[in-house]
Amino acid sequence: MIGELRDAESISIALTAAETGHLVLATLHTNSASQTIDRIVDVLPENQKNQARLQLASTLIGIVSQRLVPRIRGGRVPACEVLVANNAVRNLIRENKVYQIDSVIDTSLSEGLISLERSLVNLVHVGEISLEKAIEFSLNQTKLRYLLEE
Repeated sequence: MIGELRDAESISIALTAAETGHLVLATLHTNSASQTIDRIVDVLPENQKNQARLQLASTLIGIVSQRLVPRIRGGRVPACEVLVANNAVRNLIRENKVYQIDSVIDTSLSEGLISLERSLVNLVHVGEISLEKAIEFSLNQTKLRYLLEE
């Protein structure tokens, strides 16, 4: 368990440990799964980025990104984006097309992938959070509004 991946050294160690078969759990301060992948790669020196993408694509199991949203009745509740590293995700990481991962998340609900917006909509529907808070915490308000109308 790594408290937080903060620098190139800790990221390199985590990727190498994962590549050698160790289960690595780590935290990173990002707002989404795709932003997490970008941060892991971007923090490394230019000459290590392609290798890091290959390592990440072959070892990543998943990413859970959470935002703590104020509840209607007090306290906070997590709205979670869940990325499971399926073949499509692995290919996008390898090809440096991380910006397309959100589309994979949107179309892979049956595989357990959940967008932040879908999580927020579910919390609104069960009465945990207000629509206003869902909009405030959403990363894509257009998608949120579309999902609310389904």
